[in-house]
Amino acid sequence: MSETELIQMSETPGVVDGETSTRSSTYLRYVANKLVGVAISLILVVLMSFFAFRILPGDPVASLTRGRPVLGPQLAQLKKEFGLDQPLWTQFVIYLEHLFQGDLGESYTYRAPVSDLIMDYLFPTLLLTTVSAAIAITLGLWVGQRAAWRRGSWFDNLSTGTALVFWSMPTFWFGLILLLIFAGMLHILPAGGMVTPGANLTGFPYLWDLIRHLALPVATMVAVSYAQYSLIMRASLIEEMSSDYLTTARAKGLTDDAVRRRHAVPNALLPTVTIVFLQIGGLIAGAVTVETVFSWPGLGFLTFQALSGPDLPLLQGTFVVFSSIIILTNFAADLVYRAIDPRVTTA
Repeated sequence: MSETELIQMSETPGVVDGETSTRSSTYLRYVANKLVGVAISLILVVLMSFFAFRILPGDPVASLTRGRPVLGPQLAQLKKEFGLDQPLWTQFVIYLEHLFQGDLGESYTYRAPVSDLIMDYLFPTLLLTTVSAAIAITLGLWVGQRAAWRRGSWFDNLSTGTALVFWSMPTFWFGLILLLIFAGMLHILPAGGMVTPGANLTGFPYLWDLIRHLALPVATMVAVSYAQYSLIMRASLIEEMSSDYLTTARAKGLTDDAVRRRHAVPNALLPTVTIVFLQIGGLIAGAVTVETVFSWPGLGFLTFQALSGPDLPLLQGTFVVFSSIIILTNFAADLVYRAIDPRVTTA
């Protein structure tokens, strides 16, 4: 069969429809495989959320009654009320029954449904992580591609050195340093919380008060996370700079900035996108440390409070929520990566 006949066959409607159908089938099979992985991960999260916290040291009933004159029968009554007098497997079956009904149990400490507590504390965590992620991604990508394009310059050396310092810095330690300087020494930013207690502000004064309380936690999370985006973007773009297509683009008369924006940066974004999605999940999980340091009333702070019990239903609920967010974020990353990378699409 000649080449001309092959081209004519590929241009016929039947052949095109067949290729489209094959691609759709391959994509659906890819999504189905990823969904199976998501389901398996969620099952493991449910198992871990129950059994992992049962090995924590400490008795929840003893912690709740510490410092109070409580008799033995009263302790037994509390254990019966929390279901802790049941065998472990019986507790697990009851936990699964409630979980499938959307019931995460009742907190030992707050004496309130865990799902209600999570909903109350979810918005501060989303606000903190969303603002931090937006700033960190924008700053990291900008610094990384500028440093790579000017490799060896003072900007490259300064930005790379700064990113390495921030990347190697423990989050809680950097948060404490910021807290000590701006709240303890200079007194220009609040030390903790989301708003000033008792201020009852509304409108712009409330927004300004919220921004001031948000400044230090966001600065801590941005400083630690932007460095990863910057370094990965720099490395990826440096690898692309030796490609032949950039020489071709310059030979066409494009300016240096146009070559960087239109050709080099889009191709260098692929590995960075993967890291961005993975780090978004990590940012939400990493909020535990930052929220604890700054007493930010989010899910991380709630988890820290639950650990001090241990408040088992609350720990299980926050663990399931954090883990589910990370799993779903990774699933979204797989879909986006397949959409933007033709090598994955044709695999």
